[in-house]
Amino acid sequence: MHFDAYREMTNYIEQYFNLNRILLLTVGLWPYQQSKLVRFQVISFFSILTSFIVFQFTKFMTAECTINLIIKILCCALFFIMSLITYNSFLINNQTVKYSLEQFRHIYNELKDANEIAIIKKYGYYAKRYTTRIILITLCSILFITLLPLWLHNIVQPVNKSRSHFVMLTITEYFVDQEKYFYLILLHVNVAICIASIAVIATGTMLIVYLKFSCGMFTIASYRIKQAMRVNILQKNPKNTIIIYKKMIYAVDIHRKAMNYAEHVINNFEGSFFSLITISVCCLSLNLFEIFQTMSLKNIDQFLLHVVFIGIIVLYMFLANYAGQEITDHHNHVFSTAYSVQWYTAPLHTQKLILFLLQRTNKTFSLNIGGLFVASLQCFASLTSASMSYFTVIYSTQQ
Repeated sequence: MHFDAYREMTNYIEQYFNLNRILLLTVGLWPYQQSKLVRFQVISFFSILTSFIVFQFTKFMTAECTINLIIKILCCALFFIMSLITYNSFLINNQTVKYSLEQFRHIYNELKDANEIAIIKKYGYYAKRYTTRIILITLCSILFITLLPLWLHNIVQPVNKSRSHFVMLTITEYFVDQEKYFYLILLHVNVAICIASIAVIATGTMLIVYLKFSCGMFTIASYRIKQAMRVNILQKNPKNTIIIYKKMIYAVDIHRKAMNYAEHVINNFEGSFFSLITISVCCLSLNLFEIFQTMSLKNIDQFLLHVVFIGIIVLYMFLANYAGQEITDHHNHVFSTAYSVQWYTAPLHTQKLILFLLQRTNKTFSLNIGGLFVASLQCFASLTSASMSYFTVIYSTQQ
């Protein structure tokens, strides 16, 4: 990349993607400057996360395989498999992440109107606010999950002397004396939790930022339509026909770019999203079942762990679907804008462009995943309803 272009990209990233860049750098997923040290970092993190999942399933080798044990292990293992999928999706689609950044930089540099730049900055601020809040929620969750075993180890043990002093929230089998190597195992577990958490928020917030900027482009399209018709109403001059026509062309162009941009991001991650949806529904159902089990046994540590898992899964599902709903709503707003302006007073060429835009926006634009899921609040409701249904089936069969 040329030095001036690189400096321009750096300034652009600092302005809109600084928090996301730090998160992705932390787990080695930032698409720029991929050195050997970064590759070693990726291999190490991937190995730690994978090994933690494997050591959960090795419990089946030393314990009697029962339905309750399978559910207990899957509750936690599926949660970390989801984080591994998100981590791997960004590794595979490294060039897509890079291309999306550069593509938006080109679109941003084409903006000359001060109001349009203000619109895109507003959505950049929204995206950064989303990222900040998700980071704070994740930090609280990490602290809770990592510190709870230590609290149980130091507080619960003296209360009940007959109880083993080793307290671990996750079921694992390391084939060593787990009481003797308590702190080493706990270190491995906590590092895996931190990697998984950062990977999830780094990838999730980056995708939310992309979709937020797509919403900004749809808003700019609506703004350009209004501006074109404002010129037509205020200055009814034959010489302004070309100006109006050009403004409408710019509106159609950025509307097309917004659709292509959102579709490009989603299409490249479609396989990962489909897997995440399936696993998240299963994981949510199993954790709901475990909550009812731990409530009856008065097992407060496990109860709190499953509450955290459920909260994170529901939040992730909601934000993903809400981002998709916003894309649809902003696209529909372009249609409403084009329909409500006095298009019939515009020159003939401009009317044809508006009619073309109305035909395009009349069809609902949504983020489709695998032809089965459409990112929307309705989809979120359907997924949570499906999780509750599966939980009900599991609970009824175990009574």
